[in-house]
Amino acid sequence: MLSQKTIDIIKSTVPVLEVHGTTITTVFYKNLFEAHPELLNIFNHANQKKGRQQHALANTVLAAAKNIDQLESILPVVKQIAQKHRSLAVKPEHYPIVGEYLLAAIKEVLQEAATEEILQAWGDAYGIIAGVFTSIEKEMYDQASEQEGGWADFKSFTVVKKVPESDVITSFYLKPADGAVIPSFLPGQYVTVRIAIPGERYLFNRQYSLSNAAGKDHFRISVKKERQGSSPDGRVSNYLHDSIQVGDSLDLTVPAGHFTIDLEKRTPVVFLAGGVGITPFMSMVHAVADQTPERDVHFIHAADNGKVQPFRGELTDLAQKLVSYQLSFVYKNPDEQDKQLQNYVKDGYIDKELLSLHVKHEADYYICGPVPFMKGLITCLKELGVEPENIHYEFFGPAMAL
Repeated sequence: MLSQKTIDIIKSTVPVLEVHGTTITTVFYKNLFEAHPELLNIFNHANQKKGRQQHALANTVLAAAKNIDQLESILPVVKQIAQKHRSLAVKPEHYPIVGEYLLAAIKEVLQEAATEEILQAWGDAYGIIAGVFTSIEKEMYDQASEQEGGWADFKSFTVVKKVPESDVITSFYLKPADGAVIPSFLPGQYVTVRIAIPGERYLFNRQYSLSNAAGKDHFRISVKKERQGSSPDGRVSNYLHDSIQVGDSLDLTVPAGHFTIDLEKRTPVVFLAGGVGITPFMSMVHAVADQTPERDVHFIHAADNGKVQPFRGELTDLAQKLVSYQLSFVYKNPDEQDKQLQNYVKDGYIDKELLSLHVKHEADYYICGPVPFMKGLITCLKELGVEPENIHYEFFGPAMAL
């Protein structure tokens, strides 16, 4: 337990963290990787280049400072981060290294303002916070390895099928190389894929949603091919699309993630997907169709056009299972063929007017897509009177503030 004096000191640093938090975390990651380049085998290089990881860590440190006297209030966030840590094979021995360089970054950025008293208080607080993370993550590691079909860290899988879903998205069907059964997973969860790209010094880790239902003898991930060069994400997605073929191997972790659907509920459910944000919803909607087909389901997918939209036939076929099912497509730049599709409802974007036609206040709303897409839809739903606890959303990559 932290002393009241330590708690007071930590809380006194909140205004400074609000101003300098991202600068501190930027310096932290720079110095950390210079001293321990082997950690680049764990961290997502693209999120580093975009600054998303720096912002996410700054938000986490700020939240910890604000709630240092009641850390249980941020436990849901801690568990969300711990899920990602477990899926990336972050281990207890990494925490002292992180603590050392985080305190050094605070000192470097704040200079004289970072008194010995403040650094000691943050050192004590970090020890408590790291202990919470390692305890939660140990439970997650144990659960991952001890469940039927589970394993520790990474395991080799073989690509048994490669299916283009659209002009930009391809699905990879994966089976364990050792022929073992695969563990079950919750609809909406993801796996980490580890790739060694020829010519690259470090390994690449990417987290991809499982896009099929559990209970099969394979996993399916569906990957969007990002534009090479203009987006740092393109390095891995282009390699998967262009170089990985049937028979090749990929290393995977046991499925992880907190963004799942409650299959015990019978309330209506509305899926709001933007682009490749559709992938976690594919496992969710299949699970609903298999387990609670009487549940009222409305699936709305926004895409640039029909050529880049995946799973159109798969979604349409679900009408054979779901008793009450509505499927709507919204295209930003539809062609005449797109406009003839049965489920095409409008061009442009999913907006407040469209949502107002379908809002059911007892429904659960699941949202995934680009950050502006999610921010806009969450704002619209709240303005339409939907309670925040009925709105669920997922970020691809580190969680950002909406």
